[in-house]
Amino acid sequence: MPAASSCDCPHLECVGEITKEELIQKSHGQCQDCRVGGPNLWACLENGCAYIGCGESHGDHSTVHSEEMRHNLTVNLTTLRVWCYACAKEVFLERKLGPNTKPGSFPAALRVPPTGVADDLDMETEEEDDVRARGLTGLKNIGNTCYMNAALQALSNCPPLSQFFLDCGGLVRTDKKPALCKSYQKLIADLWHKNRPAFVVPTNLFQGIKTVNPMFRGYSQQDSQEFLRCLMDQLHEELKETLVELEDGGGPGAGTGVGSNSSPDEDDRSHSDGDYQSCESCGSGEGTQCLGESDEADTLIGSEELAKSSREWQSEKNLINELHRTGTHGHLDKDVDTASEDRAIISCQGAIKQGRASTCAVSNNARPQSPSGNEGLVPKLSSSQPKSSPMWSPLSSTHKKASFTPLKSKHQRKYRSVISDVFDGTIISSVQCLTCDRVSVTLETFQDISLPIPGKEDLAKLHSSSHQTALVKAGSCGEAYAAQGWIAFVLEYIKRFALSLSLSWFWGPVVTLQDCLAAFFARDELKGDNMYSCEKCRKLRNGVKFCKVQSLPEILCIHLKRFRHELMFSTKIGTHVSFPLDGLDLQPFLAKESSAQTTTYDLLSVICHHGTASSGHYVAYCRNDLNKLWYEFDDQSVTEVSESCVQNAEAYVLFYKKSSEEAQKARRRVTALLGVTEPSLLQFYVSRQWLNKFRTFAEPGPISNHDFLCLHGGVPPHKAAYIDDLVLMLPQNVWDHLYSRYGGGPAVNHLYVCHTCQMEIEKLEKRRKNELDMFVRLNKAFQEEDAPVVIYCISMQWFREWEAFVKGKDNDPPGPIDNSKIAVNKNGHIILKQGADSGQISEETWNFLHSIHGGGPMVTVRPNVSHQEADVSQAEEKIEMETRTV
Repeated sequence: MPAASSCDCPHLECVGEITKEELIQKSHGQCQDCRVGGPNLWACLENGCAYIGCGESHGDHSTVHSEEMRHNLTVNLTTLRVWCYACAKEVFLERKLGPNTKPGSFPAALRVPPTGVADDLDMETEEEDDVRARGLTGLKNIGNTCYMNAALQALSNCPPLSQFFLDCGGLVRTDKKPALCKSYQKLIADLWHKNRPAFVVPTNLFQGIKTVNPMFRGYSQQDSQEFLRCLMDQLHEELKETLVELEDGGGPGAGTGVGSNSSPDEDDRSHSDGDYQSCESCGSGEGTQCLGESDEADTLIGSEELAKSSREWQSEKNLINELHRTGTHGHLDKDVDTASEDRAIISCQGAIKQGRASTCAVSNNARPQSPSGNEGLVPKLSSSQPKSSPMWSPLSSTHKKASFTPLKSKHQRKYRSVISDVFDGTIISSVQCLTCDRVSVTLETFQDISLPIPGKEDLAKLHSSSHQTALVKAGSCGEAYAAQGWIAFVLEYIKRFALSLSLSWFWGPVVTLQDCLAAFFARDELKGDNMYSCEKCRKLRNGVKFCKVQSLPEILCIHLKRFRHELMFSTKIGTHVSFPLDGLDLQPFLAKESSAQTTTYDLLSVICHHGTASSGHYVAYCRNDLNKLWYEFDDQSVTEVSESCVQNAEAYVLFYKKSSEEAQKARRRVTALLGVTEPSLLQFYVSRQWLNKFRTFAEPGPISNHDFLCLHGGVPPHKAAYIDDLVLMLPQNVWDHLYSRYGGGPAVNHLYVCHTCQMEIEKLEKRRKNELDMFVRLNKAFQEEDAPVVIYCISMQWFREWEAFVKGKDNDPPGPIDNSKIAVNKNGHIILKQGADSGQISEETWNFLHSIHGGGPMVTVRPNVSHQEADVSQAEEKIEMETRTV
């Protein structure tokens, strides 16, 4: 229910003074009548009343108490949502922050308890009072779910993600079903609980994932990597927030923020606004086909613009030319089809588009207490805006429009979530036509990288002398094997050759993770069946393609392609791939334009598969972040193992995290500053989410407070109720240190509910109500018609978007009506496509919706007229409309 509807509840004045800590303590109690325990107990909020009763799932004594005592307000002790019996609706206590509240005041009810900064920002690893560290809880197998258990344990031991769900619980909020983020948050809390249960049964999460993707229904064995993709796609979908791009909005490092609004002119989707892409072998084939589907209408930049932009891509072209002239790396079979490459790449040198493909179908409507010495201070919200507010720069688009579309759909917004923050990286793919030297560049966002496992011939090509002596420039994948001098090269080559020969004699070829990466980033020659369709030559031409990493993710997820699925059967590649536990260096594969500072990674966890392609068992090896020891997670069983045991495992999915000594030094510095009891005249509010990044990321990026601020610099009304879950107060000395090092911002010393946003919300609610009421009235009249002369058809895809908007499930209007998918042109007349996903409405309803949203085309059906008569009638209507226009 919208928060605005609670402002007229007259019973809020009867609420007593109570803290969240007291409510949490009450949640462990029992119903005072039937002695039943939680969850979902209800506490009376009447001033002076301490009654606790059960809900409808038991005796519903909370309702009985309300009726007998005439106490109207009660709070659910599990969800902390408030219900008014007299008003028969949910109410929100933050309404006491409304326009009538005095500036600087805070509601007496659910008062925010003082927060302790020193505890939340303590960067040192906590001492474990027991021999066994937290996080060593198994997961019960509930029917061939080892694939899920191994994936969940691997994710659980990724600190940036797990600490978000443990420390930033206030941000885990969603209205989207099946609310998988809440199930995952509960699971992480259970796995890392101090009581350390022997095992946990992940029933709720399993049920939720089956709702999202029917593939996981039943009890058959599934692929662990597919489960990971689906889970992370859904978590992103439920937790995503709108990205707001600001110019100089918050200091030296400010660039983007999070808010509830974005520019209406935004036409390009973010790398995190939709379904996620797994980068499959430099993005060719499957990934790039999906990437290009939305870009087919992109127009070529004219010759004048090409001349202007030539400097931007000249270095890219020269690099590829040099690589082509100096030798051949050979073409590795990457299980992809590059024949349709022209669909995925943009045609303009220097211009880069972003896009995603997806393996798991998830719809997007188209993948952190007060400082010592200041205990009395608590985050307070006032309802008045400061007299002097900072200037908020207007929004700006990051890309120019380079495409034309017959009908613009609803405004595309950019989104981010903890999933995109942790796992997203970008790769630049370049393709050059060897006839006209035209270069096309594509920027692809990946969440995991699927690496091929090279065979004997591929390894020979990778390790060949021609590969070693190929001209290497900054950013080329050849750097992985670049010689540092002739003598060093010869010695290294002899050493590699002898070692490879001796080992392969007994055990076959030795494949390393570095080999797999080199195979992934190796240059492709597009010839023969894989010739490149050049848009400039307008013919199939020989081409060359390779890719480089533009930006590195905080956690690098690597998937080794062990399974090959043919038409009739599947096979598994059992080749052992050796991988480092620490010091995985991706510097050789970086683009020279990359600004990445940290390029080395340490292993966090690895998922292994034992068995064949048709049957087998999944386990996970994870390093506990508290005691730095390795453990094997085999469903309910958790066993400590040695590092050599991990290195000998048959890896399937690996999780690597950036390692940085500088980040650890920065955390120790902040810990030291927090210990200084220096009086501070100003307290600064900082995002809990960014502070979690500071604690767990190697590169946290600029400070970003936009996840609790709106465009106008205030707190969005819907976040006012849980603002204490979104911010922490820092003393001035800590803020000065963080700001000087990371930049960003903006600096926040005063929290207030944004009146502008409140007015926009109320205006939006009024529009929704008007549209919904009018539609219901017109549709009722349409149902009462006995024999309508004409029926108008409307696309159900657009109608579902409109319905989600008017019902408050989507904040964005649906955009113009788009009937293009249900209409066909027959003899110059627009008629309904047979079997189209359409609905029927009256002429008045069509005129009403069209007058607000526009769009088209108009599709009509005449129930009592034959097709021939209908064509004549439509022709007459067309002539009549043209006559009216003239």
